[in-house]
Formats: sequence, structure tokens, C-alpha cells
Amino acid sequence: MDSFVLTDARMVTSAGSRKPRFLDCVRTAIRIRHYSPRTEEAYVGWIRRFILFHHKRHPAEMGDSHVREFLSHLAETLKVSASTQNQALNALVFLYGEVLQQSLGRMEPFVRAKRPASLPIVLTKVEVHSLLKRMDGVPRLVATLIYGSGMRLQECLTLRVKDLDFDRIEICVRRATTSGLFRNCSTILT
Repeated sequence: MDSFVLTDARMVTSAGSRKPRFLDCVRTAIRIRHYSPRTEEAYVGWIRRFILFHHKRHPAEMGDSHVREFLSHLAETLKVSASTQNQALNALVFLYGEVLQQSLGRMEPFVRAKRPASLPIVLTKVEVHSLLKRMDGVPRLVATLIYGSGMRLQECLTLRVKDLDFDRIEICVRRATTSGLFRNCSTILT
């Protein structure tokens, strides 16, 4: 079996067989750095869109002007949110810095996506109660846990029975996306 060596974003087998596809090299670079699978999925998706936007040109042949053009296109034509545009920018910075090991140089200003001017709409307690009353089964349980504990969806969906402590009225959230590992859920369990 051939061994693989990662050099300059190219994987080459010891026997000299064909090189893997470019996006496979990107995935390998992401996995070596222990990024989450969701980050890998997002970054590979943005890199793929970037390549397709520039008519399948190899990113090594392009530079910061192409990145600015793509990011401006996202904001002006596709009207993506600011956080979406930032995610695309982060993926491309990773691509050039970590995979291709090329500097993007000083990025000149590009059209930034606009942040929403209005505040998010928040349901009143009565509206939440009415909404939860119309739900049943697992969706109701998930919605109740999220509302009562402040957990994020992914944290709630990955809960296990052993994560519930009814004596202490606590839920153990593993790999939490916030600073605390334990959250008091007495409003749900009582």
C-alpha cells in the first residue's frame, strides 16, 4: 500500500500514482488541523463556489483581486448576510494561507454585506407557550429543552440519557459551544 506525503497542498504517493483531487487536499489540510466536520463542509463548499465563480481556474493561478471580486459578488448580487460573507472570507484565507501557502497580500476593500438594521423578533412567553402546546413528541421535547435551557440545537440533538441528572436538576452539555459545561435546567424539569 502506498504512503501519502502532504507537500505544498499536493498529495503524492510514494509509487508516483495520480494526485488526488484538489478539494481532497483541502479536506486533508482541514483534518490535519482538527477542524470540526461542519467547518470542513462549509470551507470546502465556499472554495468550490470560488473556483466555479472563476470558471474552474485553479486557485493557485488567482490572487487577492479574485477573492475581492468573489466576495463583492456575494454581497452585491447574491445579497448574502455579513456572517455568510465572513465565513466565505475565512474559507478563502484558510485556502491561501494554509493549503496553498500563498499570501493574499493586503486585501483592498471589497463590498461588504450589510448587517441587518432591525432587531430580531422575540416571541413573548404567551406566544412560546402557545407554540409549544401545538407541538408533540420529539420536536416538542427538543424545542422545550432549547427554550428552557438556552442550549443550541446541535447541543440538544447530541444529548444522551447519561447527560441528564434529575437529582441535581442539571444537564451536562458535552463539547459545548459556550464557556460553561453545565447549565441549570430547573425551569424545564420542575
